[in-house]
Amino acid sequence: MDKIRNLSVRKTILLYMASALFCSFLLSAVVARIAERAQVYIWWNYVDEEAYFKEVESKGPYSVTDIPRPSDYEMTQPDRFASELCDFLQTYAVLILSMAGSCAAVFLFYRNKLKKPIEELVRASKKIAENHLDFDIAYENKDEMGVLCKEFERMRGQLARNNQILWRTIEEEKMLRAAIAHDIRAPLSVLKGYQEMLMEYLPSADIDMGQAMEMLSESGRQIGRMDAFVEAMRRMSSLENRELVAGDIYARQLEEEIRAELAILEKEYGKQCMLQVPASKEIFSGDKEIILEVTENLLSNALRYGKQQIVIMVKTGYSELSICVRDDGEGFREDAEKITEAFYGQNAKDSLKHAGIGMYISRLYCEKHGGKLVLGNDEQGGAVVTAIFRRIA
Repeated sequence: MDKIRNLSVRKTILLYMASALFCSFLLSAVVARIAERAQVYIWWNYVDEEAYFKEVESKGPYSVTDIPRPSDYEMTQPDRFASELCDFLQTYAVLILSMAGSCAAVFLFYRNKLKKPIEELVRASKKIAENHLDFDIAYENKDEMGVLCKEFERMRGQLARNNQILWRTIEEEKMLRAAIAHDIRAPLSVLKGYQEMLMEYLPSADIDMGQAMEMLSESGRQIGRMDAFVEAMRRMSSLENRELVAGDIYARQLEEEIRAELAILEKEYGKQCMLQVPASKEIFSGDKEIILEVTENLLSNALRYGKQQIVIMVKTGYSELSICVRDDGEGFREDAEKITEAFYGQNAKDSLKHAGIGMYISRLYCEKHGGKLVLGNDEQGGAVVTAIFRRIA
């Protein structure tokens, strides 16, 4: 039964039509035979039996003598009508029953093969038009309609994912606008206050040079803070337009470049880093500059919050490359979604070198490279961040 249900549309309609025509021809033969016998029964009422049997005897035992058809005026009106109906059935039963069988085959084909998938597709189209994408298309046959329903289901899933991405982008833009308003307003307010104080007290010499220089120095720090913010905005605006440049990446080559980065970062932060890169003959294809930039972001973050030692584990394979950075700090106190937002953790006391977008950029680069950024905490304490990159052509 499953084999018949999963037949293609073309084979199914051929099967229905062949079955309908066979049954129609068989039934028409039965109807014609019954009509013939009924007609003979009617005619026999108007036959001279003595003359008929004499004629049969005269022709011999093996001859066949047809019962003669009575004239219309000899038969009663009901018999005449029944006889003509039998003539009609013997002549046109095949045509009528073939047409009826074909119509029945088409009806059954539509009901059993097309009705359910069409209803599912119409229902799905209405839901998509209403922007309701949380549904499934329940049709599991493996025919052409099943393939169409699966493609429609795939399209629905892609639309749902696109909506999620769009919604996330809108939320990030809202958050970005809020961050811009907050982080530019604060230094501007400080600069405005210092300017008003200097304009008020400098002409009357009510402020000494030390206080004035302190205000100017703080103003310079606020200007530097705005420069850092503008630079962060510039980097974020170029993320979407940056194209991936594929190249061969070897485990040993990547180890050497990360060690060069570590030499600078260890000196800057005064902490120890341990790099582990298992030997691998697999060659990974990816954008090395993006991978190194993500690595630098993860290392900088770990060195800022770690206490003494940072462990970096790099695994290189043909289809996947992963970089795991583990520190011995206090670990993450919020979920990954919050931590990887742009400008997370930025406030007036933050270092001007860190605008709070390192994890956000790392997440975007991992996703752009077909992978993901996984955040968690170690059982023994400290944060664990793993950047996963998928192979690109």
